[in-house]
Amino acid sequence: MHAIVSVSDKAGIADFARSLQELDIEIFSTGGTKKSLELADVKVRGISELTGFPEILNGRVKTLHPAVHGGILAKRDLPQHLAELAQNHIETIDMVVVNLYPFVQTVTRGEVSLDEALENIDIGGPTLIRAAAKNFPSVLVIVDPRDYDKVTERLRQGNIDLKERKRLAQKAFQHVALYDTAIAQYLREEEFPEEMTVALKKSSALPYGENPHQQAALYIEQSLDREPAATTSATLLSGPEVSFNNLLDLDAALSVVSSFTKPTVTIIKHTNPCGLASHDDLTEAYRRALAGDPIAAFGGIVATNQTISLATATEINKSHYDIIIAPGYEEEAIELLRRKRKLRLLNFAAEQDSNKAHQLDFRRLSGGFLAQTPDFFTESEFKPKMVTNRQPNKAQWQDLFFAWRAVKHIKSNAIVIAKDEALLGMGAGQPSRVVSVELALKKAGDRAKGSVLASDAFFPFTDAIELVAKSGVTAIIQPGGSIRDEEVIAAANQCNIAMVFTGVRHFRH
Repeated sequence: MHAIVSVSDKAGIADFARSLQELDIEIFSTGGTKKSLELADVKVRGISELTGFPEILNGRVKTLHPAVHGGILAKRDLPQHLAELAQNHIETIDMVVVNLYPFVQTVTRGEVSLDEALENIDIGGPTLIRAAAKNFPSVLVIVDPRDYDKVTERLRQGNIDLKERKRLAQKAFQHVALYDTAIAQYLREEEFPEEMTVALKKSSALPYGENPHQQAALYIEQSLDREPAATTSATLLSGPEVSFNNLLDLDAALSVVSSFTKPTVTIIKHTNPCGLASHDDLTEAYRRALAGDPIAAFGGIVATNQTISLATATEINKSHYDIIIAPGYEEEAIELLRRKRKLRLLNFAAEQDSNKAHQLDFRRLSGGFLAQTPDFFTESEFKPKMVTNRQPNKAQWQDLFFAWRAVKHIKSNAIVIAKDEALLGMGAGQPSRVVSVELALKKAGDRAKGSVLASDAFFPFTDAIELVAKSGVTAIIQPGGSIRDEEVIAAANQCNIAMVFTGVRHFRH
């Protein structure tokens, strides 16, 4: 048997090559891999000995030769193929062990020139992998060092069946696809190109899916355009493993708290914030968030954008939650919260939002995906417009901005009632906007007096304005844009409610 071994990731390769040598498999190699194996006292021959042709163009052309690809691609059950190999003095290649130049690591390590990036695009490696994977019934292809031990064991048993060869081939094609996707991303300049692939890498299996009878796994997008996401890179400090639904709620929670610069706490239930508050004192922010809906908060997720102190942990510990996530914890806080064994504690690194506007948001459809840029605006882009006679005072402006940040994280039709930078009530996911208003007011109750309201889209009729006026809402922030805007503004003036138009809609389906 003959093997070609040429790897960028050299983890475990020396031990694997020694195993191949013990099995009387002759190894051909190139460049750095050849030197590495020779230093490990592995007998190895250069590719030039196989091809009878030197490496040229500074190593750009080494394995692109009929002596290599003929030996890989020949079908062993076709006498004509074997005769052509014999006629051209070509030996069969039975194994290809290759992984690729570190393109992603190169182009994401800072300022990298185009020339340097292009030099790290592997040509021979993908060609070897694809050729071997195409002929997998006869040629073993190995791209992942984690497969070395399994392959070695089966070679010693003399039994690598078609199923295992097919598994390795699938893995090989996927390895090249991931690599090519990264290169295409690097070269891409259009926001929405005519063709696009999304590269995903399995992070972990999950205990179950949205429901216990569904299987699930977590895949992380391999993208050059984004930092590691807080949700997928969060660290579990204690408690059971995180589930499918936990991850959905965690993503919603971190999206909420990252929208606020002041110390903020949110409590998430089924991806909606049932509690949310900002305050200079994090413990007080938590109390106000819990007061938003203490019944719905039971079994939810608590998230904050600040380190959790012992004082804050003591308050949180009085209620039952599934998860707490924060960018950090005081040691005493961790010791206290860890006493609840079923409570998951996670921490996360704050995300950098500098490139958020350039990332794409994908939504799965039956048979395809929708792609859009994120619902993301900088404060400098936010230009609210007063449209009523009454002007909000300073405290109302503060609450309006708080409510406007909050409403984009709630399912449409979304309504938020807020006061003193705390969520008092919300209506979510209703087909009728006025029903969402009714739900938000019902939850806020008597606390609605003196509050503000945010709506994720315009009011099509005056009924909601008249309804909130009876409950004591003093100011409204909404996108505007209805054909009945003038009627809605007139109703607000009649009810002595301040109204602000943003010109920006926050639908979330």
